[in-house]
Amino acid sequence: MMYDQTRAQQPADEPRGVAGRSAPGPAPLFPSDERDKIVRRLGQAVNTFPDTPRESLEEAEGAFDETTAQLMKALAEQRRTLRAGWQDQEPETQSTELHLALRQYREITQRLLRL
Repeated sequence: MMYDQTRAQQPADEPRGVAGRSAPGPAPLFPSDERDKIVRRLGQAVNTFPDTPRESLEEAEGAFDETTAQLMKALAEQRRTLRAGWQDQEPETQSTELHLALRQYREITQRLLRL
């Protein structure tokens, strides 16, 4: 019988789906239409670089600026939502609810560290 190392190394409090498998990852920080728009803009900058290098760099910088602005907006909204879920709770709030909030903070922070 073979030992399944991947299962043993998985954190115990990681979300699990059907049959003990890991649940799907967290939702994307950007809506797909916004992400696609930025990707197209960046692609345009790369494709036009040979003919107009300076304008291409300005377009790429604009795509970068738009991405960082949207990321900050998405993170601020997630923080607001998380905080609203635990900040005004009674001191007797269930430990499991607080643990869930802690886990969500950890997951978001780990995603940011992997960027």
